[in-house]
Order: sequence, then C-alpha cells, then structure tokens
Amino acid sequence: MKTGFSSLLCSLFLATATTARAVSAEFWLDLAEGEEVSEARVIDDLATAGVVYVGEAHTIARHHALQLHLLQQLAARGRPLVLCMEQLEARNQPVIDRYNRDEIDYDTLVRESDWAKKWKNYLDYRPLCEFAHANKIPLRALNAPAEVIRAVSRGGGLAKLPAEQRATLPKEIVTDDTAYERMMDLQLAVHMALDPAKLRSTFEAQVARDETMAENIAAGRRDGAVDKPRTAFVIIGGGHVRYGQGTASRVRRRDPGIVERIVLMTESGQLELSASDKAATREISITHADLREVGRPPGDYLNVLPLAAAAK
Repeated sequence: MKTGFSSLLCSLFLATATTARAVSAEFWLDLAEGEEVSEARVIDDLATAGVVYVGEAHTIARHHALQLHLLQQLAARGRPLVLCMEQLEARNQPVIDRYNRDEIDYDTLVRESDWAKKWKNYLDYRPLCEFAHANKIPLRALNAPAEVIRAVSRGGGLAKLPAEQRATLPKEIVTDDTAYERMMDLQLAVHMALDPAKLRSTFEAQVARDETMAENIAAGRRDGAVDKPRTAFVIIGGGHVRYGQGTASRVRRRDPGIVERIVLMTESGQLELSASDKAATREISITHADLREVGRPPGDYLNVLPLAAAAK
C-alpha cells in the first residue's frame, strides 16, 4: 500500500473519509465493532470517559468544527470538563490561567503566549477556546517547549540534552516502547530529509512530547476539581493517540484504570500541503500486516464521509 503524507491518516486504517458537519452523508463508525453507530450513541459513550482524545490533522477546518461540536455536546450533558490542547505550551499556563479567570481576552492570550509565532493556524482554535471560556471550562496547555523537542531530535536524544533543558521535561520518560517505535519509524519515512541514523533521537523527541502532554492531562483533570477529576477533552494530533499509543498510553501509566475514548476523523482529501511541504515528503509503504501487528483498532470512533461527498 503506497501512500503520501496527505493521505496517511486515511490509508492507515480505512479508505473512506469525512467532511463538514452539515453534509448529510456523514456518519460514525464504531471501530471496535466495525459497524455504523448513531452520533447520540457516540456522545453518550464519550460522556462516560475520563479522557476523550479527538485526534486531528491540524490544518483541516472540518476537524476543528467537529471538535467544537463534540465539546458542546459533552458540556450540554453537564460533564465537568477541562479543554486540553497540544497547540499550547505548558510553560504558558500562567497566562492561560489569567484567561481562565477572565482577566484577559483571547487576543491578549495569543499575544502574551506568542501563540501566533508557535502555531501558524492558531486562529482555527479560537471557537474552541472561546466556547470553553464562556462555559467556565478551564483551558490547559499540554506541550513541551518546541526548542527542547528540537534539541532532543537533532542533538542525539535525551541523554545528550543539557540539564537545564532536561529539567523542563517530566522526570520519568519511558522510551522502551517497541511497538510505538516501529510505528513511528514507518511513518517518519514520509519525510524526505530524515536521516535514518537519527530515527532513534527523533522517536525520543516524540516520546518526550507525549510524556509532557500526558503529565499535563493528568494534572489538568485534577486542577480545580471538586468531587472527582474532570473529563479531559484533548485536542491533539492523531499520531499521538492512534492505536492507544503515544500520549494515550502514558496517561494510562499515570492514571491506571482511566476510561479513555479515542475519536478519529478521516481527511477526505482535504489536507492541503504547500509546495515546500510536498517537496519535503515522499511516498511510503505501510502494509496491512504492519498495522495488524499493533493488535488493536486505531481508535474507538471514526467520523466518516465518502470521498465523493467530500468533493461536493
């Protein structure tokens, strides 16, 4: 099975796709059962979880629209929630807490956290943040400092990270994860310039990010909670949680027994790459046998629309 970066999410597990919420052909699949399921049943099940991961392709508008819809539906059911976002760095939490306390507005949050410089499509997340803010759902930043993750990837891994940078990451970072490393190595081959000799350090950078996000998800669930931990509604790249690997597995290690749900969305041919992005990627081959080795479905629910309907 050959696939390029633009279709990687789809080809990893299904050849079908999704589109905007208003299109009638959109439907849900229960990936454990392999059957269509109603949205009401999906929402009811998500409301039982301690953490709901909504894995995205960062630049697809339809993904953001569905994330907002799901957050609204869970809030309407009265679930105590915390909105956790990969797209914000945890070191900016003091600024975010000012936003949570209604001391600053969204534009000030963006300016004081340098969000526009760190995440180019930050405006796509404004509706999510403002809905959470209006409904007293705290916002929690998840990510590690970008320059630290780059230092791990380019500098030879965690062992060579300077002490002051290592101190910004969780104390416990478990890199002994053969299944996840194999999957990451297969996917990272899409990058034209990746040096095979640096696969290990690149994987360690991914794990460092996963561990940081997991630590902040666990903390966010309990911060300000009254009777029991909040449900973490996690906005995150699909690669960090697919097959229950990555961030999801590290949350389970910190919170044994937590009920998790993983929601995925197909690309529907809507991922657009710039000319420079296209030049930097290549076709890769990931077989069904490769995926079957993981031993579990890619998530719990998949939002789907046939490609023909997405093109309308």
